[in-house]
Amino acid sequence: MRFSKYFLKTNKNVSDEDKCISAKLLKQGGFIRESVAGRFYFLPIGQKVQQKIMKVIKEEMDLEGSQEMVTPILHPLELWKETNRTNTAGFELMKVKDRRGAEFALGGTAEEMFVDLVRQYKLSYRDLPFQLYQFSPKFRDELRARGGLLRVREFIMKDGYSFHRDENDFKVEYEKMKNVYTKIFDRLGLQTSIVESDNGYIGGEYCHEFITESEIGESKYFVAESGNYAAHEDVTVFEKEIKNKNDQLKPLTEVEAKRGNAMKDGVDFHKLPLWQQIKDVLFVDDKNRFILAIIRGDLDVNETKLLHLIKGVNLRHATDEEIREQIKSEPGFISPVGIKKGLDKQVELVIVADDSLRTISNAYGGNNKKNQDLLNVNIDRDYKPDIEGDIALARAGYEAKNKMGKLVEKKGIEVGNIFQLGYHYSSKMKGAVYVDTDGKEKPFYMGCYGIGIGRTMAAIVEKYNDQKGIVWPESSAPFKVHLIALDGAEKEAELLYEEMIKKDVEVLYDDRDKTAGEKFADADLIGLPMRIVVSKKTIQQKSCELKKRTESETKIIPLLLVLDLLM
Repeated sequence: MRFSKYFLKTNKNVSDEDKCISAKLLKQGGFIRESVAGRFYFLPIGQKVQQKIMKVIKEEMDLEGSQEMVTPILHPLELWKETNRTNTAGFELMKVKDRRGAEFALGGTAEEMFVDLVRQYKLSYRDLPFQLYQFSPKFRDELRARGGLLRVREFIMKDGYSFHRDENDFKVEYEKMKNVYTKIFDRLGLQTSIVESDNGYIGGEYCHEFITESEIGESKYFVAESGNYAAHEDVTVFEKEIKNKNDQLKPLTEVEAKRGNAMKDGVDFHKLPLWQQIKDVLFVDDKNRFILAIIRGDLDVNETKLLHLIKGVNLRHATDEEIREQIKSEPGFISPVGIKKGLDKQVELVIVADDSLRTISNAYGGNNKKNQDLLNVNIDRDYKPDIEGDIALARAGYEAKNKMGKLVEKKGIEVGNIFQLGYHYSSKMKGAVYVDTDGKEKPFYMGCYGIGIGRTMAAIVEKYNDQKGIVWPESSAPFKVHLIALDGAEKEAELLYEEMIKKDVEVLYDDRDKTAGEKFADADLIGLPMRIVVSKKTIQQKSCELKKRTESETKIIPLLLVLDLLM
């Protein structure tokens, strides 16, 4: 491609609002340009990068037997209503109506579409398993787009869906996809951690994100020092230290406590350790239930874990007014002891206890009245939770589950995910069944596998850059060679360019009427793997200058040998 004819406009000045190096360099290099917040033009050279990334993904997916197709972008809204995802998608669904009044969703994900397609065929166990995938635009009305391509409202995703007889069959595919995704990201130059993660309201034990470590990433995760455990902060499990669990139980005692509302105020007033205090956090869920989460005072509530235990979709903190008027308690003095006694009939309160409360005895905390506390509070004797489990938020330094070592906190960019759908969609969508060996119809067991193309592109740039610009790995580089002609060597450069084209070498030929400095600066900014310079000086020696973008050294190469080196 001739630079002079290419729609490629570099720009050294970008907004100070761009904090991510990938956003800055991709805009400066002419790869992307923002339309409106969270929506981007992928300019010709940026689209070539996307196509390179998709090529790698396609090759590895096809090699493992997955089959590419494409679904419509507009999803009939009745499909999303079948699965109740018009209310539970977890992101703002974008909807449109056509001239006939038919309602559609702009696809955020495509589970319903794939299930709807597959259920139209009368499949049997002989047809299973199989996996279908696509590269398709996705639309999400994100509250806050940020970070260039890292959090957007419109993007291209590779999303795939597998169909199985049962969980055992699915597990085989799941392990296979772990390996496939690792190969894909390795080829793209991204070292990824396979991190246990949250499967949202679907639940299930199989869910992993592929995260490449980066300070600019939004994903916080923990890795055990042993290297045998990695999990997103939403689901990280850790050992909870036994405190005074075996102490003799003391009588429950009411005391006056003129103190502030914070946990520290309780510690200072009673001169007792933080871990012995009960932390009470009141939420309201999507069913308008009040959820009282109680936990050991030195720990914090993990809202994702809490949602799973209560089988909820979302939570918000209860207001002070709700605490006083509906729960008949007092902010800062809430207690599980006796809290349900004065509730009106229409008020539903669910008490959820973290299992850390089993590690302590004779706890202290509020008494549901201002300036009144309780001492020697003990689970089972003084209060009984409705639900009990792990709702604790992990922190760096905690001991990982099964004593696998201290947790180390990391940040990174999620570039892919794989997870279990199980029977979630096939049980909700009528007719999503196959005929088994016994002649009976049974629902498909499903899995889902996604990769964000633009996000992967940004992650590559976050890792591969220097002070001059991008340093593309060859697997995702839009061109292999940046050929530069300097004054007096245009004829020879043209001949070399034509030979490269004949040999199918991907080359960007800078034939512009620009200074050498401008051409070199653009070459470094765009970041192709190799730069070849033809000048008066090199022509006299029947040679050219060759420099790899990853190296500082420039080599003099005979023109006759250049093509052999590039092949």
